[in-house]
Parts: sequence; structure tokens; C-alpha cells
Amino acid sequence: MKREIEGTGLSGKMGVTLAAAAALLAPVPALAQRAAAPVDLTKQVQPVTPPAPTPVAPVVTAPIAPTPVPTPHWTQADAQALLVAIKAVGSEGLFPKDYQPEALSAAIVKGEGEELDKTATRLFSWLIEDLRDGRTPMTARVQWFAVDPDQDMNPTQLIVASALEKHDIKGALTALLPTHPDYAALKEALPKATTPKQTAQIRANMDRWRWLARDLGSQYLLTNVPEQMLRLTVRNRIIKSYKVVVGKPGRTATPQLAETVEGVIFNPTWTVPQSIVAGEGLGARLVNNPKQAEREGYKVTKAADGTIYVVQQPGDNNSLGRMKLDMPNEHAIFLHDTPSKAAFNQPVRALSHGCIRVQGAVELAMTMGILGAAMTPEDAALAHTSKVYTKVPMTKTFPVYITYFTVARDVTGMLRSFTDVYGRDAPVLASMAKPREAHTTQRKSTEEVVKLDNPL
Repeated sequence: MKREIEGTGLSGKMGVTLAAAAALLAPVPALAQRAAAPVDLTKQVQPVTPPAPTPVAPVVTAPIAPTPVPTPHWTQADAQALLVAIKAVGSEGLFPKDYQPEALSAAIVKGEGEELDKTATRLFSWLIEDLRDGRTPMTARVQWFAVDPDQDMNPTQLIVASALEKHDIKGALTALLPTHPDYAALKEALPKATTPKQTAQIRANMDRWRWLARDLGSQYLLTNVPEQMLRLTVRNRIIKSYKVVVGKPGRTATPQLAETVEGVIFNPTWTVPQSIVAGEGLGARLVNNPKQAEREGYKVTKAADGTIYVVQQPGDNNSLGRMKLDMPNEHAIFLHDTPSKAAFNQPVRALSHGCIRVQGAVELAMTMGILGAAMTPEDAALAHTSKVYTKVPMTKTFPVYITYFTVARDVTGMLRSFTDVYGRDAPVLASMAKPREAHTTQRKSTEEVVKLDNPL
């Protein structure tokens, strides 16, 4: 791969990228059928009248009341360990006062018994929920549609039971912390903050990491919208980073998602939205002029009801460019290439209708194909240069996270503040300044799912 791949414009530098990524990743009988017995069709079968059914009285089943879960028993030593953990939770960007250390201290003084059991279980459960799922209520998470799976994989009741059985309160809480290096960097920066504003922003962004899965996976894509950058990450090491164009503020802002790439599409087609086909007259202009449509790279069809459909064919002028990542979601948001490269040179790149345009998208597509679909570099190059629509299904799980961090490490590893391009800090900071709210069953934003006619 040191030589340039013909037709891709990718030099040996890409080979180093792919080699580094590849090196990090190297590591019912059928039932027998019985033969049917022969049937004599010449004999007439006499109908048999079935006996009348015997009336049966309906069975009335009394509702079964749920078995109450007994309150776990706390020793004074375990309760004292919880009190120590509560007083130290400020280092994780949370507030000790939220977990009522005075009430726990008073229960400890009274000794073991029902009051200590109830108080310690309640406060331990609150601490577990906030460290695992985040303190910020869902109502303050604007356009947050990334469902955190941690509470399903590690339920509160089981954590409490295990911690008390092992007498390891501190270990149970430590096991809930995000594993991403950015969380550790924020935690390290928290005591060094010089102003209340800095402290609040760091706390808010530490909490945002808790909104995601504790472990993002061995390989994944992550876009930080305020930074307007995309990372291809393998084992928490950034293999490659790319500039991106994200959604404009307002109705076309890019939502926060946690999805899975199901396939890489080389040389995609683009179904032109009706706002352009009908609204801008593209369909009427091309429907009776197939040669002109072909010259412009479109395929036009007219349905029986008169609706005109226009599909842009693969090519350098396709609005999706030469690559699209197939990541099905209800928002119709995806990552793709673009023929309009100039936007990547702008310092503020919140310009799209919601989808994410990626600089160097062809290289990303090839790398994804190699890491996630077992393609060889030669196969990936061939899929690109064929200029034919080619969808390559993923054979490995490849998560993609679209996140929103206003204080985070940049792609060089330096902790920085980024412009709050969508104004999403304010509700988070306001919730952090208020007393803790009880968790609800809500798992994502209840705001409208904005699925635009033209998401590009």
C-alpha cells in the first residue's frame, strides 16, 4: 500500500493508517421424516358425530401480588464505607450533599437495623444511578436520543446486593465510571479549574460521558458536534481524525445518537427529495428528456399517480459524494462524502441539514471496510474505483456515536473548550445548580424526531 492506489488519490500514508488499525485489531440436525401409511381412497368414510361438549365452569384466577423485595441488611462497616464514598464523590463531578451524608451519619450512630438499612439502600441507589446513568434529568438533555444500555446490563438492585455480599462499596461504585480517556482528563482538570464557570462546565461534560455506555467498544466512530471533528478509534486510540460539517443550529441541528454502522456504501445513489423534484421543478424539466437527465447524472421515473421520482446516479457530482455509511435510524441521519469540499476549510462548519459530511470520506470508507467487513485494501480500492453502487455489509459490530461535548480533549489530546454551537449547555448547567431530581423511566429525549425531506 506504499504506492498510490490507482484512481483514489490516496498515497502510502493511508497504508500506514490501515496497517496501524489492522495491527491493533489482530488478535440443529434435521429430523427424519416418517413415511405416511397408504390410504385406500375407494372406501367411503362415514361421518362421525362428535359428542356434545360438557360445560366447564370458568376458572377465576386471583391476581398475584408482586413479591416485595426485602430491604438489604447493612452492617455499620458497609454504611461507613458508603459515607466515605459520598463525601469523596465531588472528585467525580457530583455533589456530596445530594446523597444526604448527615442522614446517613445519624442512622449509623443509631446502629444496625431497619432505619440504617432503608437509609443506606436509598442513598446508595441514588449514587449508583447518578454515576452509572448521569445526574442530569432527561428533560435537560436537548435532542438526546442515545439510549444508555448500562442500567439494563447492570441493574441497581444487583449492584447493591453484590456490593453488600462482597463488602466492597467503593469497588462497586468505581466499576460504574466511564472508561473513556476523556473522562479521566476531565476528572484530572476539575480540581485545577480556576473559576466557578470552569468548574461547572467540567462537571457538566463529565456528566455527559455518563449518559453514554460506560464502554464504547473496541472500535467505533465518534463525532463531537461542537468540535466539528470525527474520530476513528480502536481500543481508545485515535487512528484517524476527520473534519466534518454538521447541522445548522435550529430545526436542522444534528441530534445526539448512538447507532451501529450496518454497511459501507461505495458510489452511492441519492434519491432527490420532493422539495427539489417538485418544489424546484427538477422532475418536470427532466421527465420528458431522458438524454438530458442522463447527461446530468439522473434517472427519472413517473409513477401511475403522476409523482416524478429522480435518483442521482453514482459519480463525483453525486450529492453524497463517493461514500455513505449505512446506519439506519429514525432521524435519517448518516455520515457521507460530498462533492463540495470548500466547506471543510471554514472554521465554523455547522452548515448541513442534519447529516454529517466527512472530509477524506473515501479513506474512511476503505478503512471501515477493512476493519469491519474483512475487505482487503485491494478490494476496498476496487469497490471505490468501480464507480458502481456497492454496499459492503459489516461483519463486525461498528458503533457510531454523535456526541456533544463543550469541554473535551481535541484530536491532538489537548483539553479544550468548544463553542456551544446549539446552546445545549444552559439546561445542563441549570440542572447541576439545582438539587438532585429523582430518576424516571425516561431513557431519551421526548422532543420531536425531526426527519427532514432533505437531510444533507
